[in-house]
Amino acid sequence: MLTIQEREIAQKMQTLKNASGSHSPSIFTIAKEIPQIHIDIDACFLSNPYATSLFMDYIQKELIDSKKLRDILEFYPSQNAIISQYLSQSLDIEQDCIFVSNGAIEAIQAILHNFASNKIIVNIPTFSSYYEFVTPQTQVIYYDLPKENDYKLCIESYIDFVKKHKPQSVIIINPNNPNGDYLPLDSMREILRNLAEVENVIIDESFIHFAFENADFTPISYIALFKEFHNVILLKSMSKDFGIAGIRAGYAIMQKSKIDKLLKNGYLWNSNGLSEYFFRIYGTKDFRDKYEIVRKKYIAQTQQFFNDLAKIQGLKVYPSKANFALLELVNGVKSSDFVIKMLLKYGIYTRTCNDKIGLNGEFVRLASRTKEENSVILNSLKDLFGGINKAR
Repeated sequence: MLTIQEREIAQKMQTLKNASGSHSPSIFTIAKEIPQIHIDIDACFLSNPYATSLFMDYIQKELIDSKKLRDILEFYPSQNAIISQYLSQSLDIEQDCIFVSNGAIEAIQAILHNFASNKIIVNIPTFSSYYEFVTPQTQVIYYDLPKENDYKLCIESYIDFVKKHKPQSVIIINPNNPNGDYLPLDSMREILRNLAEVENVIIDESFIHFAFENADFTPISYIALFKEFHNVILLKSMSKDFGIAGIRAGYAIMQKSKIDKLLKNGYLWNSNGLSEYFFRIYGTKDFRDKYEIVRKKYIAQTQQFFNDLAKIQGLKVYPSKANFALLELVNGVKSSDFVIKMLLKYGIYTRTCNDKIGLNGEFVRLASRTKEENSVILNSLKDLFGGINKAR
């Protein structure tokens, strides 16, 4: 499928991928190391572009136009305990239960190393950091999400599996990455009722703002689950739903005793000035009202995008309530070749999933972007697979 020139680029991309571990190299790394690649649409990394624009509007008005940006850059930001106050107001949770992190990845590592170092159950396929960042002493037990059920979690089977293996901790990403499967709130509550003996039930809700249980896209929150079940730890990246991966903002919600242990060992000044500014406006009614508009707009456009993707011959699109879709290439095309073709021919950056344990086949993950960008992606896929199907 690839030409000689494309294979040479593919080898360079693989080198960058190897250097990035199980994650994908950023568009800035690619531009620096392989300047002949021109990326027009980043459908690899996951974010709501409309929320990015909203945040930029606030930065322009409140920091740049008012000449306050220098203060953000020059002076130290507040410490963790102060920034958690902003989140406390917006999340309706005690400040002492909030751990502000330099992106969710810092919270993941802190929790795994401090509270989940014995035996842990990880569902696969999933976000690789949950089994890569464990301590050398941690025993990782994998619960396979079945392909024949679209990699959905079966509640009864999962509960039986956990009770059989008796782990110290379990991880549930909801919606799950990389397939976007979503467990409704009632299902999560049923799982938690049955896992009272598990010390830590770690729920990663980084994509929860894209999930919905009704046609109005009413926001979903797991704060009530934390208040109801003592063993729940919530993790949240702000990069995806708010489109601010560059400022590294995240948080975790857990019992005060755990927060105290973490803060005694560091993490006091782990937020930068821009992330503190974001958390400050995040709690304001003005920002939240405007964010709700772009959040619902993005969900509606994303679900339409997924519906249109499913019509393309050569793709199996797995059901998703996140802002990405897991695509299986069912016409013999390799996922690594697909990524290179999309990158070089159309300037669209996608993510191969051939490094995801638990997936059986040729898979790519595709992020939803703006309506206009999604249209370009769809037309590019139709052109690519149209040519492939004709050649067969």
